[in-house]
Amino acid sequence: MTRLFGTDGIRGAANEYPLTADVIVNVGRAVASIFSDANHRAKIIIGKDTRESGGMIEDALASGICSTGGDACLAGVLPTPAVAYLTSSTDASAGIVISASHNPFYDNGIKIFDVDGYKLADHKEDEIEHLLLNENTGNVNGKSVRDTGSVESLKDASERYLTFLKGTLRDTTFFNGMKIILDCSNGATYRVAPKLFNDLGAQVEAISANPDGKNINADCGSEHPEVLIDSVIAKKADIGLAFDGDGDRLVAVDEKGQVITGDGILAICARTLKRKGLLRNNLVVSTVMSNLGLRLALKDLGIRHLMTQVGDRYVLQQMNASGAVIGGEDSGHMIFLDQHTTGDGMLSAIRLIQSMHDENMTLSELSQVMAVFPQVLLNIEVQNKPAIESVASLMDAIRSVEKILGEKGRVLVRYSGTQPLCRVMVEGPDKDETQQYCQQIADVVKATLG
Repeated sequence: MTRLFGTDGIRGAANEYPLTADVIVNVGRAVASIFSDANHRAKIIIGKDTRESGGMIEDALASGICSTGGDACLAGVLPTPAVAYLTSSTDASAGIVISASHNPFYDNGIKIFDVDGYKLADHKEDEIEHLLLNENTGNVNGKSVRDTGSVESLKDASERYLTFLKGTLRDTTFFNGMKIILDCSNGATYRVAPKLFNDLGAQVEAISANPDGKNINADCGSEHPEVLIDSVIAKKADIGLAFDGDGDRLVAVDEKGQVITGDGILAICARTLKRKGLLRNNLVVSTVMSNLGLRLALKDLGIRHLMTQVGDRYVLQQMNASGAVIGGEDSGHMIFLDQHTTGDGMLSAIRLIQSMHDENMTLSELSQVMAVFPQVLLNIEVQNKPAIESVASLMDAIRSVEKILGEKGRVLVRYSGTQPLCRVMVEGPDKDETQQYCQQIADVVKATLG
């Protein structure tokens, strides 16, 4: 058995290793084992998105949990951050989300949250791996095989989560009459997001809110906001909000149809927090994938900026280490540590709209805080993943482009942590030239690693 955990839990094609029923049962057993002891019976909350394979994985996890003496508490279809919140606010021992985020329907995954609602630490993942690799996922706590657990449903899961989100606002009157278009990506937010913004008083229209098990993320959501753009313009909406399949990402569309990605949202919200004296340590955390424009915007605002490797878990680690309250990724993961333990697309939407109210500006006006440098990102399928620095021809191609761009751009080449892909990103002052330079490097990747 090879390494199971990537940068965001276990992920792969559903019904293929490692997401086969037998492996998933053992994952459930291992999770229940490490979160229980002789005096404590594990209670694990399980949530899922709308993929057709979610039920199979849910049943397998519940079976594994119960066979080891733990209890499985099924929350149904819910966004990832909802499971994190429910885990930390109830008597649960841990939470599991069944989702592959923005990936197509035939993929799926398993994310695990600890008792405090944080994504599982590396050493806990290693502990699960150890149990699985050594085929020791059963009676590790000396329990009798007769001490099986039970399966129950958490019937008020969505209501608890919505109450939490509403509780982050002191005043909701500014939502009254606001026209919002939601793109729910046919995913986990398809019920809770429309209800939230309707309850807050907005005029809401939801698109991509009819999941069929296979249309999750299909030409919709935060990865594909084109239909949302058209809807915002046609309906003359104040804002468009696009979530991804599991609801932990947000991409916004302003009233003119312009897309505001994670970096732009970070800059907007950071400025508002600073003006209100709430930007703890005068600091924002993002990843190396952040646009050059974010760095310059934060510099102009007099805000400190720390960067991490790609992955919201690494952003969170740096936030905790440095005392930051806001951080995220350009992909749309935003973490507001003053209110939640993980990225939450719906909470990010609330905070963005709060900024519009506090600054008394439209979203298009607010977005002027950051000038976006042309950025091109190409994903190339690879057969293997040797260290980038060890591939001489690739390093030559990277250095050649870097020399041309100088201080007016940058190059970032890295492997996906969850897929057999090499990601080539180039930023520069001119869109056509940036596309050309990115393609040059991508061609070398394909020739050497594809």
